[in-house]
Amino acid sequence: MTNGATIVADEFGQLADGRVVRRYTLDNGRGISLSAINLGGIVTALRVPDRTGVAENVVLGFSSLNDYETRNPHFGTIVGRSANRIARGVFAIDGERFQLDVNDGVHALHGGARGFGKLWWDIAALPALADGNVAIELSHVSAHGDQGYPGRLEVRLRYTLTPRNEWRIDYQAQCDRSTVVNLSHHDYFNLRGRGSVLGHRLAIAAARYCPVDAGLIPEGIAEVAGTPFDFRAASRIGSRIRAGHVQLLRARGYDHNWVLDDAATPGLRFAARLEDPHSGRAMDIETTEPGLQFYSGNFLDGSLCGAGGEAIRQGDGLCLETQHFPDAPNRPDFPSTVLRPGQLYASSTLHRFGLCAHDSTERETHD
Repeated sequence: MTNGATIVADEFGQLADGRVVRRYTLDNGRGISLSAINLGGIVTALRVPDRTGVAENVVLGFSSLNDYETRNPHFGTIVGRSANRIARGVFAIDGERFQLDVNDGVHALHGGARGFGKLWWDIAALPALADGNVAIELSHVSAHGDQGYPGRLEVRLRYTLTPRNEWRIDYQAQCDRSTVVNLSHHDYFNLRGRGSVLGHRLAIAAARYCPVDAGLIPEGIAEVAGTPFDFRAASRIGSRIRAGHVQLLRARGYDHNWVLDDAATPGLRFAARLEDPHSGRAMDIETTEPGLQFYSGNFLDGSLCGAGGEAIRQGDGLCLETQHFPDAPNRPDFPSTVLRPGQLYASSTLHRFGLCAHDSTERETHD
């Protein structure tokens, strides 16, 4: 690899069926590294330096493959065929009704009980690139009828680390029969590397969001102005999470889709910025997607132990999932997720890491 960038592969463990899972570690030669495995395309580690140059893992995960295989709440996974929730697991295309696997009460969530985050992905390291990028390509074929979804779907992803301290995800998919596709990535970020994320500061480029019903299915679109959902100016996550707002009560915190501004503009657009004043780490997110699901780790209950042996509690990680809107197949007023034969599904999301300007002595309140 050029400019000190490397890819190293090693054995991560064996699945219950005996298949050997390999871990691919990308290093951009400038302080950032990313590790991913065949199971679910899971990102098991993303190491980023703080303001003193010390790198730590900023995504939640496990130390063993068995935990990822048997009890993973989507830590680091590819999610699909359809990210987020589809009401009652039912939708129709051209008048034909399809019933999906339901795995979230009466609803379908993240592709079903055997969604993409639980399946095998072939991984190949790509040749060295002159621009200093280092990348792997992941591929999977989802059969017609998988989890109830129609059509055979061929999916390719690329994870790229750049010399500019960026992690880019590029998604592509093609089908042989009309289907729905809404791919995303489900990383639980903690820019401090441990403890609560409620002291992190978050900005989201969105003037609207989707309120949800008791089952966390969108009820429509509403303005964020005057609500705890207004992150147009950077705000500490813990400052309003217990405000008593009906939407926060329904979701036990934040678990909502934000309608990103300028969604019709082609190419990558700024979506969000996350900062940890304690470590100085900051992450900007750009995407081609129209929505961003911010989930504040509400259902983490301390029953899981992380890679360092620590109990993972509510609010110890947060997700910023770029995607189309929840329940889009049943909402003609939302951007469509229908993919037809001959069309190419293409989506990109970029995470750019740097330092924030806030003083490391800024007081954190763990609400």
